[in-house]
Amino acid sequence: MSRIGKRIIEIPSSVQASVEGSKLLFKNSKEKHELETHNRVKITLENNQLSFQPVGEDAQSRAYWGTYGALANNIVIGLSTGFSKTLEVNGVGYKVALGNKTLDLSLGFSHPVKYPIPAGIEMVVEKNTITIKGSDKQKVGQVAAEIRSFRPPEPYKGKGVKYSDEVIIRKAGKTAKK
Repeated sequence: MSRIGKRIIEIPSSVQASVEGSKLLFKNSKEKHELETHNRVKITLENNQLSFQPVGEDAQSRAYWGTYGALANNIVIGLSTGFSKTLEVNGVGYKVALGNKTLDLSLGFSHPVKYPIPAGIEMVVEKNTITIKGSDKQKVGQVAAEIRSFRPPEPYKGKGVKYSDEVIIRKAGKTAKK
């Protein structure tokens, strides 16, 4: 039994949900999200409560049951409160600036890195901290991972782009060998 699939998803008043066949449509005052489900999952929407049931008893149906329950829950949370990730840029001379629909990063390369901000993502830059906000959990995480991949933190001095809650395990340098 899927513990995630068994959960009943409460839909807040700020989010409207509707079921059209195997499609789930969610919208709030600003955005719309659509979730195409598999035919092995039965969707029930009653009294602003969304629930899923597996059609069969095989392992694949139970897997889809939990997966679509989690995806629908993420859409509801994203439309009601949103998701955010915070990145920190550490290093001498490393700078971050917000341009016109681009994020300009100076990360010690011979050239500045310009990252185009995707649609549906909002960024806030304060000193050397980047906050990425959006309603799509997958997109927010993907953008944060792409920005981090330009200069991941290194273990000797900790320079690079890291998540704000990430712990970098430091290594001793050459002098520690003695």
